[in-house]
Amino acid sequence: MSIVECSFAVCSTLSHRDVITRKLHRVFDRRQRVIVRLPDSQPIVGAVKGAATPIGGLIIETAILANSIRWAVRNESTVDIAMDAVGICTEFGRAGAWPKMFCNGYQSWSETSTKIIGVDQDASRHPRSLRFVRTLHHADPNRAAPRELRSEMLTVIAPDNGNDPFLVGFIGGSSHEGTIRVQIEDGQLQVCCEAWLGGTVIRAGERRELHGIVAAAGKSLTALLDAWSSQVRDAERARVHAPYQVGWCSWYHYFHDITETALRDNLARANDWPFDVFQLDDGFQSEIGDWLTTNDRFKSDLAAIASSITDAGYTPGLWLAPFIAAPNSRFSNEHRGFLALDARRDDPLVTMMHDKWGGAMYGLDTTSDETLDHLEETARTLREMGYSYLKLDFTFSPSFPGRYTDPAKTPAERVRAGYEAIRRGAGDDAFILACGAPLGSVVGEVDAMRIGPDVAPSWEWSPQDTLWPGYEQTAPSTRGAWNSTLLRSFMHRRLWLNDPDCVMLRQTETAMSQDEIRTWALAVGQSGGLALVSDDLGLLDSDAHSSLTEVIELGRASDAEALASHPARCDDLLAPGGPTTLRTDGRTLNADPAHPKPVLREADRRHRVQ
Repeated sequence: MSIVECSFAVCSTLSHRDVITRKLHRVFDRRQRVIVRLPDSQPIVGAVKGAATPIGGLIIETAILANSIRWAVRNESTVDIAMDAVGICTEFGRAGAWPKMFCNGYQSWSETSTKIIGVDQDASRHPRSLRFVRTLHHADPNRAAPRELRSEMLTVIAPDNGNDPFLVGFIGGSSHEGTIRVQIEDGQLQVCCEAWLGGTVIRAGERRELHGIVAAAGKSLTALLDAWSSQVRDAERARVHAPYQVGWCSWYHYFHDITETALRDNLARANDWPFDVFQLDDGFQSEIGDWLTTNDRFKSDLAAIASSITDAGYTPGLWLAPFIAAPNSRFSNEHRGFLALDARRDDPLVTMMHDKWGGAMYGLDTTSDETLDHLEETARTLREMGYSYLKLDFTFSPSFPGRYTDPAKTPAERVRAGYEAIRRGAGDDAFILACGAPLGSVVGEVDAMRIGPDVAPSWEWSPQDTLWPGYEQTAPSTRGAWNSTLLRSFMHRRLWLNDPDCVMLRQTETAMSQDEIRTWALAVGQSGGLALVSDDLGLLDSDAHSSLTEVIELGRASDAEALASHPARCDDLLAPGGPTTLRTDGRTLNADPAHPKPVLREADRRHRVQ
């Protein structure tokens, strides 16, 4: 079944069930524009001319049907063309006074929120926003146009004109990222769906199929989001059947200072807790990039640590950031040719800055066969040591622009190639959790995805936690994690298992109130996503144990509903002030994130999704 046929099959089913109450009347059959963007050039704009539109030496092929587009780009010239993006822009009707837009963030930690079109600004418009930070949080690191909002993969828009909300989305992201840009022009909503290719070289005579685009309208946001996420699941063969996960992680109490002694102390206490996974996080490695050797805080090697975890009855888990390496790492010194290069000079490409690691980190070239062999062998070695649960972090790295061995690979393809190599080494039955990952790039390769910013032992973000003007909402904070967990709840068991991040149970060494601790714990459970504890188990009392029991009970019930095609849903997804409600068939959780005091009640069965 083709992408277009698949989209119509879903839309027809929804219409038959009277979920979609008003179809967009041949929305993609109106006057349209094609936009082509080449590096360091002004955009080239032209009108769509039938099935093949010539523009800038390229041919944009379009098969435009009522509610979907199938399209491709073809290089008709005799020379290779480097290409940043190609987009199709369509008018979607009158905006009204206060049109709202759900803006899905680019990667795990990127801000996901609802904004007012024509009023709110894209974060990149902050006058002091840094290009490096923009590259972390957008497929396109350039500043958005004034009063333009953008969303990655999909958006939902509620025009303030009496009409139903509508969804526009890309059906997949493995070949390229999909950015949806929205502006108001002469009172009309202008929606541009842009395939982000990021400087990819299109060879002379080459034709590239692009991910299809769909649109649908209806009163039920749940139905719209479920239809889209189901299409992406099928198109990218999403991995959605891994078991529900309960575990312990070293990060949020020990951070970079984890020691073998602390790890083993918690392992000794873990028999009182219902953990499946016991995961060692950042802080064990000798250097970033040298993932198979421990530092002087660990007398045992990784194999011995995994053996101890296995003997205690848990699945060994390990954190690594496989696509970056420190300049002074053994890897960087012995495998200089495995690194991507800066586009302007022959120096290694810097794709991360982290003061705890010593500053600048280099990015690996995931278009090089040798680099991919190294990643595969690293994952295979860790698996042979016993680590069948791998948390891969800071994995946006290959999306950074630079010089790579194969300039024909898009940023999304570079990210995915790295994940594919890890998967080959770790095995099909390994559990791979993505973090700091561009969402669209890895559907079908990962079992779980972090879907929000880091939690913290505080509800609000702290000014000292970010030096990134305009991107404060991406800083660690439990409130930020709450927002993303609710807003991205529809992705659970459709694209992967959602990882909302760890529950925070401790009553000491925290700035969170009792209500804030409970609000977040209930959100994790209600979401159905991974339930991981990250406290020193020696600080937790019987109340914390009871709280985790409640989280797991809620989580297993919600996860079971998601497996039965009823994932948790956020009824106020389009509330600009932030979400307050997460509902399952069995229960409804309410809390005002500005003053969290959670209310969990049995759901009204009359609202059950059929």
